Amino acid sequence: MTASDPRPIGEDDLHAFVDGRLDPGRRAGVEAWLAAHPEAAARVAADREVRDRLRARLAPVAEEPIPARLRIANLATPHRMRIPRWGTNVAAAALLLALGGASGWVGRGSVPGPGAPAEPMTQAAVSAFRTYVVEAAHPVEVRADGSSDLVQWLTARLGRPVIVPDLRTQGFRLMGGRLLPAGDEPAAMLMYDDDRGTRLTLYSRAGPSGGRGVFRYARADDVAAFSWIDAGMSYVVTARTDEARLLRVAQAVDAQVSGQREGAR
Repeated sequence: MTASDPRPIGEDDLHAFVDGRLDPGRRAGVEAWLAAHPEAAARVAADREVRDRLRARLAPVAEEPIPARLRIANLATPHRMRIPRWGTNVAAAALLLALGGASGWVGRGSVPGPGAPAEPMTQAAVSAFRTYVVEAAHPVEVRADGSSDLVQWLTARLGRPVIVPDLRTQGFRLMGGRLLPAGDEPAAMLMYDDDRGTRLTLYSRAGPSGGRGVFRYARADDVAAFSWIDAGMSYVVTARTDEARLLRVAQAVDAQVSGQREGAR
C-alpha cells in the first residue's frame, strides 16, 4: 500500500515486478514496500535469479522456429488441435514459455521465505516427500510389482484415471505408490528411485476444472519441486536434485499423462 495507490502489495504485484510488467507508479510503490520488507526483497531477488537462469537455458530453444502444427492457424482447426507434448518436441517448451511468461516458470522463487510459502499443494507434496522417502521398509503401500492393482486402486479412490508414467528414460524406476489424505480429497503419490539412491515422487490430486497451467518451480532447502495443473488434475514432482533434471522429469510426466489421456478419447 502506498500513498498514491491504496491497494495492498500482493503476490501478483511481486511477480509482475520480477517480470518488469508494472506501470511506473505501481513499480515505485512496490520498490518502496520492498525496501521496508527485506525478507520479501530477498525472495524477489531470488525470483529474478531463477528467471534469468531459466531464460538463459531456454534461449536457444526460443530461437527455434515454431513447427507448423503449433502455429495459431493450425491450432484453431478442430481436427488438428492437440496439447503440445513436451517430450516429443522441445520447441513446445519455447511456445509455452512465450505464452506463460517467466513468472509462470519461476513460480514463487527458488527459496520461499517464511512470509511467502510455496502453494498449499506443493507444501503438501514436499511434506509427503520428506515423510516417506526416508522409509526403508515401507516407503510405499503397493509396490511396483503390483502396478496394475496400484493403478486400479488409486483410480477408484481418486475417482478419476491415475496414470503411472514410465520414467526409465530419465533414469528413474517405479517403486510403487500410496494414497494420502488431502483435505476433503484424497491424493495419490507415486515413488521412483535411480541407481544412485535418489528418490522422486509424483503427487497428484483433483485440481481446478478445465484448462492447464504453466510449470511453477519451488525449492525448500535441499528439496526441489515443479507443479502444474492440467485437465482437472494437479501434479507435483519432487526430489533432492537440480532443477534442470527435475524439469526434464516434469516434462516427461506431462507428455505421458497428456498423451494417454488424448489416446483414450
